[in-house]
Amino acid sequence: MRLPAARQPSARPPAVRYPVARYPVVRRPVVRCPEPVAVALCVLVPVLVMLGIGLWGLDRGGMWRDEAVTFQVARRSVPQIWHLLHTVDAVHGLYYLLMHAVLAQHPGEIALRLPSVCGAAATAGLVAALGVRLGRPRVGLWAGLLYAVTPMTGHFAQEGRSYALVAAGAAGTTLLLVLAARSAGPGPWCAYAVTAAATCLLHEMALLLLLAHATTLALARVPARVWRAWLLAAAAVALVLAPLALVSHGQSAQVAWLPRTGIGSVKRLLGQFTGPARLVIVPYLVLVALAFRPEPTPRGTLSLPSVALPLVAVPPAVLLTVSHWRPLYDERYVLFALAGAPLLAAAGADHLARRLPRLLPHAVTTGVLAVTLVLAVQLPLLREDRSPDRRPDNLAAVSAVARGELRPGDAVLFLPSLARRAALAYPQGFRGIRDIALSVPASASGTLYGREADPRELRRRLDRLDRVWLVAAPFATRRTWRPGETTERLKLAVIDEQFEPLEQVVSRGVTLRLYVRRPTYIPAPRTGPPRPVPPSAGRAGPGALGSPPGPPR
Repeated sequence: MRLPAARQPSARPPAVRYPVARYPVVRRPVVRCPEPVAVALCVLVPVLVMLGIGLWGLDRGGMWRDEAVTFQVARRSVPQIWHLLHTVDAVHGLYYLLMHAVLAQHPGEIALRLPSVCGAAATAGLVAALGVRLGRPRVGLWAGLLYAVTPMTGHFAQEGRSYALVAAGAAGTTLLLVLAARSAGPGPWCAYAVTAAATCLLHEMALLLLLAHATTLALARVPARVWRAWLLAAAAVALVLAPLALVSHGQSAQVAWLPRTGIGSVKRLLGQFTGPARLVIVPYLVLVALAFRPEPTPRGTLSLPSVALPLVAVPPAVLLTVSHWRPLYDERYVLFALAGAPLLAAAGADHLARRLPRLLPHAVTTGVLAVTLVLAVQLPLLREDRSPDRRPDNLAAVSAVARGELRPGDAVLFLPSLARRAALAYPQGFRGIRDIALSVPASASGTLYGREADPRELRRRLDRLDRVWLVAAPFATRRTWRPGETTERLKLAVIDEQFEPLEQVVSRGVTLRLYVRRPTYIPAPRTGPPRPVPPSAGRAGPGALGSPPGPPR
């Protein structure tokens, strides 16, 4: 029996193990490029949701006063628009020119509001893109969806004004800032400057966006080269905006109606940014607080909180503070700052999902369901917002009332002149009437509502009348109203002195009164035989004289 051959020893000597000192292992975060399809879906889904909400009930059946201004100004010729901007509304000049091109083909309420719907949808997509860039795809998805279902967003998505487009420009400018800060070339900074300038030209209050971006760069501690590039871009924007700022400063009387701000303004804006329901506000604020987790960020890196917090806080804080002494604040002016709120809430939700992976195994689906719940809670408010009654007035309803009362040839006196806006927006109800006070039409006069006759000429015209319809704004029928214009004071004086009310129709946004000459009043001598006072046409509506009368004006 043969024994197995002995195993030959290895020629390689055994390895000698030396003791190794245990140093802390620094684990660098692995940055994975997200799948292009996932990124595209996370951006596209909020866009589609915002489009659906914006298009829902877009044709409300009536414009309110600010939309009517857009509608009637945008349908003027370009020289007439340019003429108008020298006297009023210079701050909306670029928007009017844009809407001139839009309404040239299909003038109507849907075309009037469609650019705002597209602007809101673009903003939702840009917010999602910011979330993807600064966080991860699910952060972008949640932030974009949360922006889309916010009632404030849905409200201005259906306004025929510039604010939704300004919000889109601000979100795009912020995304370009993030890209430019990480780039060594001048191309992104040029795009940033052009987009910021266009946004500020749409509405000059968007200039506050630059203060937010300066705060972002300070929080991120960016290097000097980034500061130099940003300062150059900001200076270019300021240079472009300077002529508009000078002209609009001379038209500051347009915002004289704005009240001073206080703590109530802050509370109201908070409810607008998150949604007014308490079931939404409290979780929203908790998620925002979770976004500020104590994790170190490399110097010069623009993190999501450093971008979103200045965006949502700096413009409103500056405008609210200034407006406590010199009123300039309105919620619509800071709509563009809303984009920062859903980004912070989505970042907080992402932090929560990473800390509780067992409780939230399907984080993306859970987040989408949570946003769906927010939409369900706020759906009644969104539904109510589709009604014309949610706006300060409805000029289509005013025109319908006028159509039922006025007849071709009737003399009409608008009090004050801005009450003429219903006739400019919906002329069907005022077709064939005689506008007693009008001297030069609105489009030819370079004004919003036309130039009226001087007091002497207006008195001469009124002396020839035996009956006149007064179309008055609601505030003009109050005894406490004291107009500053001489022509408006003359209208009140002549009506009170020479006429007495016969019929009255009161509707939301307008009061129509038929006045006939007092039998005891003897007007100044005039040529031709006196005109007899015709009997009442018998078209008294709700609130007619014979029912409890209103103020005798």
